[in-house]
Order: sequence, then C-alpha cells, then structure tokens
Amino acid sequence: MLRTFLAGAALALAATGLSWAQTAVPAAASAAASGGIQSANIFDIKPDASADPNYRQQTNAERAVVQPGNNAPMWRQVGAGETANAYSSLPVRQAPEAAVLVQPFVQYPGSRLTNGGEAWRQVRNQWILPYGGALIFIMALAMALFYFKKGTIQLKHAESGRVIERFTYVERAAHWSNAIAFCTLAVSGLVMAFGKFILLPVLGATLFGWLTYALKNVHNFMGPLFAVSLVVVFCVFLRDNWPRREDLAWIFKAGGMFSSEEVPSHRFNAGEKVVFWGGVFGLGLVVIASGLVLNKLVPGMDYLRADMQIANMFHGVASMLMMAMFIGHIYMGTVGMQGAYSAMKTGYVDETWAKEHHELWYDDIKAGKIPAQRTPVPTAKPAQQA
Repeated sequence: MLRTFLAGAALALAATGLSWAQTAVPAAASAAASGGIQSANIFDIKPDASADPNYRQQTNAERAVVQPGNNAPMWRQVGAGETANAYSSLPVRQAPEAAVLVQPFVQYPGSRLTNGGEAWRQVRNQWILPYGGALIFIMALAMALFYFKKGTIQLKHAESGRVIERFTYVERAAHWSNAIAFCTLAVSGLVMAFGKFILLPVLGATLFGWLTYALKNVHNFMGPLFAVSLVVVFCVFLRDNWPRREDLAWIFKAGGMFSSEEVPSHRFNAGEKVVFWGGVFGLGLVVIASGLVLNKLVPGMDYLRADMQIANMFHGVASMLMMAMFIGHIYMGTVGMQGAYSAMKTGYVDETWAKEHHELWYDDIKAGKIPAQRTPVPTAKPAQQA
C-alpha cells in the first residue's frame, strides 16, 4: 500500500505541477478518434502534419515507406493495451513485468493522462536535478565565500608541544574508507546526473559514453562498500555523538562562526553531531536502502518499474542533500580549520588545539575522566645482555 501511495503521489506531482505546454496531450475523444495514446512522449512522435495530414492513420508498412524506422503506431497500440502483435523474450518467472512493454497510463483528477515512466522522468529532470544541482552549487559557493572572508581558522595561542590522541587507528581507518567511497560515489553520480549538460559538449559522444559507462560500474561496485563502511563509522563514533545539554549553547551561538568567541564543546560539537545524525544516520540510511534496491541486492524483491522509479527518486534526493551537507564537513576538516586535517591524518592534536576548539573535552582529559592516550603504546624491549 505504501508503494502504491508513493507511486500515485509521484505521478500526480508530475502530471499536475510540471510544465506540459510542449507536451500537452489531446483529449480522450480526439485520441480515440486517432487510434493513439493520449500522451506527448516517445509514443506520440509527430511528423510535419502538412506533409502528410493522414499520418496517424498510416499503417506500419505505410509509415516504413515515408518514415523508415518510425514505428510509433505499434507503440501507440502497445500503450493502448493492444499487445496481440507484441512480443517479449523475457521469461515471466524471472521478470514479472516481462509482458508489460509500456507502463499503464493513468488519469488523475484535474490532470492529464500520463504513465509512470514519463512521470518519473519529469520529476527527475524538472525537480530533482535542477534543485539538487542548485543546492550543491550554492553550498560550494557559500564555503568559498566564507573562506575568502575569514580564511583558515588559526590557533590563537602557540602550540604547547604536548599532544592528545583524538582519533584511534580504527577510527581513522573507518573514516578514510568511508570518505574515499563517498567521494567516489559523489563524483560518479554527479557525472551521470549532470555530465550530459556539462561534459558531453566538451568531450564528445564517444568519450563521454565510455566515461559514463565506466563510472556507472564504479558507482555500482562502490555502493555496497560505502554501505558497509558507513555502518562501521556509525558504530565507531556513536558513543561520543549523543546530544548533550551543552550542545544547545553551541547551536544558539552558531559555533562562534560569526564572532571571535569559541563556544566550548565536548569531543564533537553540535555541528558535527548534526552531520552524524542527519547525514551519516538519516540520509545515509535512505541512500543505502534505495541504493541496494537499485543494485538489485534486496532478496525476494520483484524490482517492478514503480519500485525502481521510487527508489531512484529517494536515492537522488537523499544523495543531493548528503553531498550538500558533507561539503561543509569536508571544508572544515581540510582548509577551514588549522590542525583539523592533521588530526584525522595522524590521530593527534596539540593541547592548545583541544583547549581552544573542544574545551569541555580537554577539561575532561585534564580531570582524568578521559585518557589522553587511548591506543596502547608499545614499550621498548629491554636490551639483551651479551
């Protein structure tokens, strides 16, 4: 029932909220008179009517003479449910929709006739891609402007020379594995989504085709690795990401981003916890679940057209939001803050860094509540006597 509701909502959205000026469909009566489908998509290819005003009445044989390769009449018959002359070689037991060459056309109140495939295409091309792309671009631009205005956040005091272990080897390995998988998926996904608008005119059809084919396979193979690494990251960092009362002060002061005051926080501040719960857990769960469906890795699922279209829409929206959120995280972990990248690279930070950026965490370490060195340091073996 949930799948039916979501599919219906997507169809209604595409049919009622989008611009159909160039793809407006004829009324049911005129379509019936023409013997065709009431749609202006691939099944309603319209040649120049002035050249042949009776083109709709042409048979496949007649159409083959004046328009070689145009089999629109056959597809109009398929869309109308006339599948007597249609053939599918896929076995029904392996593909439940093998005999369904065209998704059923549905008429919603106050909307024009459309089908699931066309509705999904319209939602993807006119909603998900433009608004998702704009969000990612705006976020990247905002980080660039913030950097040019404030630059890298520097330490206010000199380093002490004493270090504290911030990330263990296991934590760093989990983080880097997930980061590499995420960046690979993000780049390949962006190329597949926007490449035809940006790269295709530059690279040409042949090179762009090979590039997208390679990235599609990389994307499909990297997806399960990302899912596993994300689960590991969640389990490893869960303990220190639970919300605490002190996080409210950090949120109210926006982490001191617009002032010179550094808001005290524990090991992870409220902003990092938002990324953890909103990005890693919330959006990550949607991305992984929908990605497993698209990769056909869910046991017992039939993978019907409607299922794949719904999964694709959820995957696209969640991925765009995750990329926009992680742009800020990547910025702060690299050029945004002095010592942040070194902390994830080596696992250690100077005491001055810990005190200025995570004062409550530093106080707990000094009070003996948290060890400054969590990874056991191997002791030197005593020299053997001759």
